[in-house]
Amino acid sequence: MRRYIRALLLCTVFAVFSGLYVYNKLLYSDLPGHRIKSGFATPRAPGDSREVGDKTRPGTPHWYNRYIMRQQSQGEATGLGRPDTPMHLAVVTCGDRLEETLTMIKSAILFSIRHLHLHIFAEDQLHASFMEALESWPDMIRSKFSYTLYSISFPEDNAAEWKKLFKPCASQRLFLPLILKDIDSIVYVDSDILFLQPMDHLWAFLSKFTPSQLAAMAPEHEEPRIAWYSRFARHPFYGRTGVNSGVMLMNMTRMRSVSFKNDMTSVGLQWEELLMPLLQKYKLNITWGDQDLLNIVFHHNPERLLEFPCKWNYRPDHCIYGSNCASAEESGVYMLHGNRGVYHDHKQPAFRAVYEAIQKYSFGADPVKTLLEPLEEELSKTTHTYCGKNHPLFTKRLSRSLEGVRGRISRGR
Repeated sequence: MRRYIRALLLCTVFAVFSGLYVYNKLLYSDLPGHRIKSGFATPRAPGDSREVGDKTRPGTPHWYNRYIMRQQSQGEATGLGRPDTPMHLAVVTCGDRLEETLTMIKSAILFSIRHLHLHIFAEDQLHASFMEALESWPDMIRSKFSYTLYSISFPEDNAAEWKKLFKPCASQRLFLPLILKDIDSIVYVDSDILFLQPMDHLWAFLSKFTPSQLAAMAPEHEEPRIAWYSRFARHPFYGRTGVNSGVMLMNMTRMRSVSFKNDMTSVGLQWEELLMPLLQKYKLNITWGDQDLLNIVFHHNPERLLEFPCKWNYRPDHCIYGSNCASAEESGVYMLHGNRGVYHDHKQPAFRAVYEAIQKYSFGADPVKTLLEPLEEELSKTTHTYCGKNHPLFTKRLSRSLEGVRGRISRGR
């Protein structure tokens, strides 16, 4: 009799835990027919069954499989696809960049036309704050995007070295093709980027890639005589002035599949094989971390890169010494890059004015009355600076974008 009682108790315990497991899976999965909501899948523990030192055996889990925190969107497509398939946007956030990153995301969602899927790489302590902020936005805005939060992760053998490269977490972008293995193409931006027009137009550059091209970036500078790389770099760099990686469009399928020419071996190396040897060779000669490594890669593989105009990555360097971005002078600034902390100090008040205008804007309000007009008033106070003198460039494209937003609001979209 006691045996039967023990067996019954064991079966009961097993049934309870099985029920909890199924409930947990249902809780964090997407429900068919419902708006996509963000959720976490519990990451696998670092101690898995992989043999120590075994990194090549087929089927072996890699570091980038074990630390990912993934939420798959129902029916999510990759690459260009149909007009109704999502665009993918990635950002990396550490330290005190939460609010800055949320403002960047706000600008991307405000102007985007197609659905947007965000891939947010952040320190674990920031995850709850991201979820709280994004889920608090109005349903009309939430329907325009979905998102996934990921832990910061690097290859185990060299994690400490990658973490300290340039700024904490900055080199995470180099590993996006290895982590986001199911995503074909993506836009990566620094947290201090602001979209001033729909990301859809940047995404369209994917269709302009030649069969050999797999990434697109803007030049670091327009004028070699005052450009950083052409004057100070102690390593190879792309083109005449190098490229700036604050805005980077990637066809990651191609990045994972091609072999890259290099100055370390006589044969091409895959992306995964290339990164660490490159760092070991040049780490004493690089200043801007992962951006310098990308410049070295595309110096040896220029046919792999599409160069888009500086209006897609407009920085203080383009106006601090006079106007040095011809494409912005012609059609306005498309994306603003507030590097060197200019959104948060008083060195470049024109940049700060744009940041604060977008940060303070309330979704659903008239964007012309509550964003553009107050911004133009603030910009008129910045003409004592070189960048402030060029402030019409900051609103030339933005004003058109905000008219589009106003139209969508009036149509209830």
